[in-house]
Amino acid sequence: MYIRIERGSSTPISRQIMEQIRAHCLSGTLKPGDCLPSVRKLAQRLTVNVNTVVRVYERLSTEGLVEMRHGEGTFVLPQSAVTDNSQQMAEQRDQFSLEFSAVVHRGILLGLTATELRKLLTASMADAKRELKAEVSAREKLKT
Repeated sequence: MYIRIERGSSTPISRQIMEQIRAHCLSGTLKPGDCLPSVRKLAQRLTVNVNTVVRVYERLSTEGLVEMRHGEGTFVLPQSAVTDNSQQMAEQRDQFSLEFSAVVHRGILLGLTATELRKLLTASMADAKRELKAEVSAREKLKT
């Protein structure tokens, strides 16, 4: 599962993690029954406090996206209603749109041209697709 933390962002780290895991669940990148990384492993990988990850998993559990099983791990739950997923995805896209606009604005303030911004977007998309593909491939290998 690919999660990227923007340390300089005004968005709290716990919210960044939560929104990205939520997006993975809602988009189907994480399927029902998939086990999330352990609290310690994810905290170490993201170099954040263990309590931050615990809070994120607890909030996602409260939302009904994951189930925390003591001693076993945290697992993605099946989504109960497609309409809820659609609404949550719409909210995620709205949030993304706001964040993307802020990044574009910052790029303009730094003197980037539209062409330079497009190149950065294209490169970022290629990187993200490559990372997601590798993640799906690794998950498939684990299942076989």
